[in-house]
Amino acid sequence: MNFDRNTVLGFVLLIVLFFGYFYYTNMEQVAFNKAKARQQFIQDSIAKANSPVVDTLATATAVAKTDSVLRSTAAGYFVTAAQGVEELQVVENQRMKVVFTNKGGQIKSVTVKEHTQFGDTMPVTLATTSFARFGYAINTALNRTASTAALFYAFQGIEKKSDGSQVITFELAAADTAYAGRIRHQYTIYPADYRINLQLEFDSPAQLFTQGQVPFLWQYEALKQESDIAYEKQNTQVGFVEDGAFDYFTIGNRSTVDFTKPVGWVGVRQRFFFAAIEAPSNFTSGQLNWILPPDSTGSVIKATAALKMQLPASERATVGLKFYFGPADYTVLKKYDNEFEKIVNLGQGAYTFVRPLNKYVIVPIFDFLKNISLGNIGLAIALLTLFIRVLTSPLIYSSYLSGAKMKALRPEIAKLKEKYGEDQQTISMEQMKLFREAGVNPLGGCIPALLQIPIFFALFSFFNAEIALRGASFLWANDLSAYDAPIRFGFTIPLFGDHLSLFNFLATATSLLISVYSMSLSPDQSNPMMKYMPYIFPVFMLFFFNSLPAALTWYYTVSNLITLVLQFVIQNYIIDHDKILLQIQENRKKPKPKSMWQEKLEQMQAQQKKLKDMQDKSKR
Repeated sequence: MNFDRNTVLGFVLLIVLFFGYFYYTNMEQVAFNKAKARQQFIQDSIAKANSPVVDTLATATAVAKTDSVLRSTAAGYFVTAAQGVEELQVVENQRMKVVFTNKGGQIKSVTVKEHTQFGDTMPVTLATTSFARFGYAINTALNRTASTAALFYAFQGIEKKSDGSQVITFELAAADTAYAGRIRHQYTIYPADYRINLQLEFDSPAQLFTQGQVPFLWQYEALKQESDIAYEKQNTQVGFVEDGAFDYFTIGNRSTVDFTKPVGWVGVRQRFFFAAIEAPSNFTSGQLNWILPPDSTGSVIKATAALKMQLPASERATVGLKFYFGPADYTVLKKYDNEFEKIVNLGQGAYTFVRPLNKYVIVPIFDFLKNISLGNIGLAIALLTLFIRVLTSPLIYSSYLSGAKMKALRPEIAKLKEKYGEDQQTISMEQMKLFREAGVNPLGGCIPALLQIPIFFALFSFFNAEIALRGASFLWANDLSAYDAPIRFGFTIPLFGDHLSLFNFLATATSLLISVYSMSLSPDQSNPMMKYMPYIFPVFMLFFFNSLPAALTWYYTVSNLITLVLQFVIQNYIIDHDKILLQIQENRKKPKPKSMWQEKLEQMQAQQKKLKDMQDKSKR
């Protein structure tokens, strides 16, 4: 590739876009850190205000007795359900193990069988903390309410259906038979599914709920699952469907969302895992808020969804809800046909334009290559790289061919500069004429580079979202979804980190080799910018890619090696420089009609030259 002015323009635009992307990402991280610090301050203040002066056994016992009395009083007609012993029931399918509790008749925890915890062989467990719960307030007597999450349900058994599904039932009945309100929770788990169906049955809902409105409360806490909790938080989002449209927020940008229109589902994605509550008939309104606990707690986010639903006026009402606890896998989530898959970041916000490229090209091709590479994810990435380079090879050839043509015209351009000296306007006009006569596109060197920008952003999103990379080892990298760090410094270098990513080093080194080889094919440049511009991107890569997923830097290493091979083969065995020179000479002999754009450009250049000449004359 020859680094003429237009090629340099392409590099400049490329670098500006890269810096713009990382500036945008950095601003999100700054907002995230500010939100985290603000919420930490609030939590510390509350904890300090609520901390007891004296914490004795007698005080604790008195508090426990008071709480027991208050629960019994609030339970009203359901007083027998206010006290009890927690009993757990386990239901398993091919994908997960779900633990249910009779306290609240709800899900206690969900173990995802196919994914293990970071640095461990134990499977990932979701919704396992005391904060995580599901319930709703009910009227238990005159002017009394209680949360179902605090009441003890009666376990009714587990029924296995002919289709392989399992139904577990819990029931809550009033102690006083005069109170007709009765509640039943029926959970259905299917053989190979991450979604859990819940059917709620309410007898005499008018007694249970004021004005027939159910105030659901779903709380979810996501615990650290990856090596770097700060990066995990940066890639954590809340998502929802309101009025039929999907939307999301990165958790550092805000902490509350109000819903005034029907809500289909609300969920939390912590990079590679996703939890959600869904109402096929929609919640009528509600609010979602969340806090960011300190990193030291190992908690990524605590989210609370307060959602309302209007029941029809009848003696008996049935409500269908669904829960999802499982991987944030685009292929898995897409099967549910409810826009779950949009929570997977294959291109969001300002970079939504790359989502179709990921959705229709990168994801299906990678899934195919992953299967034929027998689970070797590093090899699958290398094959994906080869596929992309073959796909873009016409652009590469076009770029090199344009560079060869520009190189052939350099002697002519040098003559123009010698003839017109410092008159840049005239030189520019004459160059345009020369390019038109020779049939050369001066932008041919930078356009192919610009067209590859969507590929970069698509792969950046993909390698941050693809769950198959999680825990996948390759060469010295233990986890391709995180940076490889075979070398640790023991101290932190600003903008670089406390480690050296070897894949990033190799990507940088091969990028420098490409620049050196390309410059060796170009004549000496007198412009310092043109001399050093090709080396800016590798330096940029060394610093900004050091903490990115190893999958991305491995991809760039392979891509650069393929580029070096292609560059050598095209320059030495495909492009015939003598033939190009003859073709240019033949083109210059043929009459060239001017396009409307060329005519306008030449008119503008002529007017600018005339204006400059007048200004120079007035100065003299």
